[in-house]
Amino acid sequence: MLVDLHIENVAVIEKADISLKAGFHVLTGETGAGKSIVIDAINAVLGERISRALVRTGKEQAYVTALFDELSDRVVSFLNENGYAPEEDGTLLISRQITSEGKGAARINGRPASVSVIRQLGRMLVNIHGQHENQNLLSPETHVTYLDKIGHLEEQHRAYYASYREYCRIHKLLKACNQDEETKNRRADLLRFQIGEIEDAALQADEEFVLQEKRDFFRNSEKIADSLTRATAQLCGDDEEAGAASAAENAARELTVAGTYDKQLAGLSARMDELALELRAVSQEVRLACERLDWDASERDRVEERIDLINRLSSKYGKGTAAILEYCQKAQDELSAIVHAAERQAELEEQLGRAEEQLVADAAALTAARKEAAVRFAAQVAEELRFLDMPRVQFEVSITPDTLNATGGDNVEFLLSANAGEPVKPLAKIASGGELSRIMLAIKSVMADADDVDTLVFDEIDVGISGRAAQKVGTKLREIAQLSTKRCQVVCVTHLAQIAAQAHHHFLINKSVVDDRTYTQVLSLDREAREQELARIIGGAITPTNLQAAREMLESQN
Repeated sequence: MLVDLHIENVAVIEKADISLKAGFHVLTGETGAGKSIVIDAINAVLGERISRALVRTGKEQAYVTALFDELSDRVVSFLNENGYAPEEDGTLLISRQITSEGKGAARINGRPASVSVIRQLGRMLVNIHGQHENQNLLSPETHVTYLDKIGHLEEQHRAYYASYREYCRIHKLLKACNQDEETKNRRADLLRFQIGEIEDAALQADEEFVLQEKRDFFRNSEKIADSLTRATAQLCGDDEEAGAASAAENAARELTVAGTYDKQLAGLSARMDELALELRAVSQEVRLACERLDWDASERDRVEERIDLINRLSSKYGKGTAAILEYCQKAQDELSAIVHAAERQAELEEQLGRAEEQLVADAAALTAARKEAAVRFAAQVAEELRFLDMPRVQFEVSITPDTLNATGGDNVEFLLSANAGEPVKPLAKIASGGELSRIMLAIKSVMADADDVDTLVFDEIDVGISGRAAQKVGTKLREIAQLSTKRCQVVCVTHLAQIAAQAHHHFLINKSVVDDRTYTQVLSLDREAREQELARIIGGAITPTNLQAAREMLESQN
């Protein structure tokens, strides 16, 4: 549930803090005051697409944060899967920064996050319903989503989709297997050449690393020889001077003599003996290393040729011997599949037949579940619409066969007749703006218990309605906000007093001009201020008559 919303430098809003609770909230104000900008800010912080024009003129960046509590299990699971977690008190803070250059940054509980992750998360936290979604309601492609959700058909849809993916996988393999003979022969010849080229090289995994060590040795052998020669001279000495090994042996003998007179020196004598032996052993190893420096030039040439061969193969089949050998294995598998295509084709056709049977069965089960859900859904939506002052309405869900696709084998479309005696027709052909708003509200009302998103935002759902219909819309919004089955929160931008009066919490979006700059404030209204605002909405002017009407509207909600 959305607890706090902080908006900074967004359009005409320099700074605003809005604290929200459970229940029904309304935002009202003069036309152009910035009511929809609050909705734009919510959209922004939830990762939806925004324009840099949203940044207040003269400012370098805009900033929006949203604090949520009482997170659903789905939200917590999503956070954990993506490397985030709620705070210790169970809250979640999402922030988004937008610069005037069009760049920005997003964070979840202070940690950087991608906009796509925040967008997915945001849609689990808040449902925003505006004119755009009302227009989506006119698209039959979206209707199946509503039906599956209200019918709790997630399990049937998962089973169908798994069968659909398996069918598509086998179908793709069979299609590849069925390519024409000329194409298969050309491909087989190419694969044989590639496999032969790799096998003739007789590569060993990671061979290039061993070869590189040998190449480094050959290229630096003179430096190695010089160093070893000098080391030998230092250890073994020459005609003019004794080496370190001889010096250590002499020192050991002298310490042995001294130790016969001073027992405390006996230990030093033993240590010097060990050091002399170690120096003599090192001297011997250095001499052997010098002898091993004699190498055949042909070996150096062989290493260079081998490295060149691996490099040529790498340019064709992947960098390094491991990648080349992996490519060879895949080529062998593909060649085997081509050679045994007839056997493979028969096997795949059999698999495809079984997969198709399963797909058709799962599609039929999904269709049956949809038809059952459609009857309940249509009846519930029609009942809600009658309450919303559409007494003659008929609402039906049409389900007709369609080509099997990712969503199933059904063409789902909502049909409506708003007037008695008129046949039901697709929404796009007959629904007015006001009717669309009420249809969307009716659908959301029916789906409220099925939806685990507990914050609903309605942007000007009152477009095209007035009078008693507006009264009913307000009542329905209030009902959704106080569902007995869960805590729920409804936020609504409205121009109608009939809706605003029924809210539990009322915010005024107030615009003013100071020093030729426009500023918008978001004010939480007490009872007296609500009466003033409702009076303004009722008649444009705050008169005693309008105040009395506003007072009566508020009292009727107690």
